[in-house]
Amino acid sequence: MNSNGFGFSFPNNDDDDNDRDRNNNDPFGFFGGGAGGFGGGGLGDLLNQFGQMLSGMGDSMNSPEAGGPVNYELAARIARQQIGRAPETKQSDRDAVTESIRLAELWLDDATQLPTSGHRPEAWNAEAWLENTLPMWKRLVSPVAAHMNQAQLENLPEEAKEMMGPMSSMMNQMSSMNFGMQLGNALGDLAKQTLSGSDFGLPVAPTGVAAILPTNLAEASKGLNVPAQEMLVYICAREAARQRLFKHVPWLIERLVSSVEEYAAGLEIDTSHIQDAMGQFQMDNPDPQRLQEMMSELQGMDLSPRISSRNAAAVSRLETLLALIEGWVDLVVTQAMSERIPSTSAINEAWRRRRATGGSAEKAFAKVVGIEFNAPKVAEATELWRRIEVAVGVERRDAVWDHPDFLPVAEDLDNPAQFIDGLLDEGSSDGFDPIAEINKLEQFLADEAGKKDSTDESDESDDSDEDKPEK
Repeated sequence: MNSNGFGFSFPNNDDDDNDRDRNNNDPFGFFGGGAGGFGGGGLGDLLNQFGQMLSGMGDSMNSPEAGGPVNYELAARIARQQIGRAPETKQSDRDAVTESIRLAELWLDDATQLPTSGHRPEAWNAEAWLENTLPMWKRLVSPVAAHMNQAQLENLPEEAKEMMGPMSSMMNQMSSMNFGMQLGNALGDLAKQTLSGSDFGLPVAPTGVAAILPTNLAEASKGLNVPAQEMLVYICAREAARQRLFKHVPWLIERLVSSVEEYAAGLEIDTSHIQDAMGQFQMDNPDPQRLQEMMSELQGMDLSPRISSRNAAAVSRLETLLALIEGWVDLVVTQAMSERIPSTSAINEAWRRRRATGGSAEKAFAKVVGIEFNAPKVAEATELWRRIEVAVGVERRDAVWDHPDFLPVAEDLDNPAQFIDGLLDEGSSDGFDPIAEINKLEQFLADEAGKKDSTDESDESDDSDEDKPEK
């Protein structure tokens, strides 16, 4: 455990920094730079990955998911190999989680108008986390993988597309396995280090469950001078607060998932810089010395493709949503616990360091989906929620979650005054109910659409009568 509190230790050398840079441009490692590709790492890593792939190739190639964008059977197998033998969850840990969530819920009632979620508390080990969260990971990863495959095919020269035609089925299976390897490695690492079912605001646990991983929490807490029970109650409070949001803000989870899907739909791959770099080299019978120089020059270049999305606004919306979720959680958990648990301030600081240094949760998600979900403006979001509460009270603060159109946008995190002024103006209007006004607008639009459909059907009926021959 390093000195970063909740943070996790990662090797810190130039090679790893270069690997991270390459992964940012090629999040799936498809072209050789990522953790799941075949071009990064040393010979040992390459052989290890290839061995993992061959060990399950027969079953994986014939599995029902082999033809999809991601071979999830292979992903689950590799993740279990990464996890190893997970210790069974003790009954004492289950009891401690249940009691800690119950206590946290009582305290949260004093800090928010949103009622308890009523979700079932569960204590998981790493393997249970993998099994229970895989369905949501499928929702998040599948659209990105599918659009990534399409973008790569569109980027190929026409001659290469023609040559690949007869092998398209095999190439799809290999691509599916490659994504499966990438996802399996990421989920295996994440399963050993995540602390709850919704770390950093991403709801990957099944609906109706508030999950805590006691073994992971104990490992992450080493080096902190904080009683274990206080640490457990703090993490349970964060999980319970998020679950209140996910239960009573019904549009929130779908908005998070749709942001990922929208990002995926606009994926683009740019390899022009690779073509320009290769064009500088003359490959017609170069002498050995010149060939050696060319290889040295190539090693110093970034030859990974540049991956972007036409729908960059979806990434901004996702980051803002995650910041608003975690900022709200920061505020209500601190208010609920600060006078009851003396170490709340110290734990908050450790949590902020974990977030700032980038835990495995963000890195794993970035690897498999290509989006950083570290929500860099959580501190600004926390301050925004605090100022909203001061201006209009707790009830109006929590009512901001009633409709997605009410939420602050990215610009409001940097300049909250205008957003708060808008809330104050609404409060000064006697009898003004924004939800009712939105419902009226939606009903009006639905009625207008219904009238248009009726008019169209009537026109079609008249046209049909005109076509009938006279008797």
